[in-house]
Amino acid sequence: MAGHGHGHGHACECRGEHEPSDRGVEYGLYRKIDLEKLQCLNESRDGDGKLVFKPWEERTNREKFVESDADEELLFNIPFIGSVKLKGIIVIGDDDESHPSELRLFKNIPCMSFDDAVREPDQAFRLNRDVLGELEYPVKIARFSNVNHLSIHISKNFGSSTTRVYYIGLRGEFTEAHRHEVTICTYEANANPADHKIDVFTPQTQFIS
Repeated sequence: MAGHGHGHGHACECRGEHEPSDRGVEYGLYRKIDLEKLQCLNESRDGDGKLVFKPWEERTNREKFVESDADEELLFNIPFIGSVKLKGIIVIGDDDESHPSELRLFKNIPCMSFDDAVREPDQAFRLNRDVLGELEYPVKIARFSNVNHLSIHISKNFGSSTTRVYYIGLRGEFTEAHRHEVTICTYEANANPADHKIDVFTPQTQFIS
């Protein structure tokens, strides 16, 4: 893959390396996605983009999928409920021209649009056809060690007018978000001669991490 501008990763086959039950645990990050806020741009049917983030044992279920609409591109905006250290990604499609052939990752850019996606990605991959979830693409952990929002841009497929995806698996570690306590301090102005010359007292909100 030499010669491409942004270091394209290569997939590794992980068959036999882990028991299926272990893989299911490793690919449990879908539970840490805020699905209510997940967006998929250019999906042919509203809400289908959420369906591909599902349990490992359902990865080959052909009833739940997302298909692109106007062209071959799809853009997923994925908010997590905490912080993620991303380590690997799996993409399952059909064994035909509709399978994604290029995937580009962006971290911590909420509400990305296709116009935003023209920028240099944090990492990009050339994909091979994978219908069973046998190919994992290793993510550069140093770049994706503190991710609270992940954007996945599927920019190309193998030649079809639309792209179809059945499963996107995310492997990594999750850390709960630290809740920020909000303290509201209200100062009341009293007619007291002892007060200093302060004309207006404004309620202040302090965010204490």
